[in-house]
Amino acid sequence: MPAIKYYFSVLSPYAYLAGTRLEEIAARHGADITYKPFDLLTAFGRTGGVKPADRHPARLEYRAQELPRQARKNDMAFNLRPAHWPVNAAPASYAIIAAQAAGGGDLGALTHSILRATWAEERDISQDAVIREALQSAGFDPALADSGLLTGAETYAQNLEDAVSDGVFGAPFYVVDTGQKFWGQDRLDDLDLHLSGKL
Repeated sequence: MPAIKYYFSVLSPYAYLAGTRLEEIAARHGADITYKPFDLLTAFGRTGGVKPADRHPARLEYRAQELPRQARKNDMAFNLRPAHWPVNAAPASYAIIAAQAAGGGDLGALTHSILRATWAEERDISQDAVIREALQSAGFDPALADSGLLTGAETYAQNLEDAVSDGVFGAPFYVVDTGQKFWGQDRLDDLDLHLSGKL
């Protein structure tokens, strides 16, 4: 069974634009996904990247065109300047980590629900009520928002170290157990082809 480590930030618009395509690809190939939310902004500093606020205006201008374009391409609602961004990513990340440990629900749906809350619904994913609703709608116990905070913090920190060790420098980032790496939601078709043995 193929295994995919999925590195992402709950603040990433590109992770939102991935939708649930990773889960669809994994199901098609019988692949196992390990969800690894991590501190992307810290990773930028450790891997030669630049935080969005510090990027050259030309890069920001391109981002402002590319994000809505990709949203239209995938028929997804999208707000380029959401009311609640950036916010503290830790609570939502900890909830995803706790849900993965607990099992019993749909992690892909949970992750996408949290991302959609920011980029399409103008909701604040650092708020307990938003996280609880996302947990419940994905089939998890909403009380997971309050449990395992220490473990969540430790895992979140370890995910950053794992990301740097695995050569991750952006999000979303997919690392297959074959050693192949795919950066960006626009490389999901290549991931699919790789798992098919065609790439």
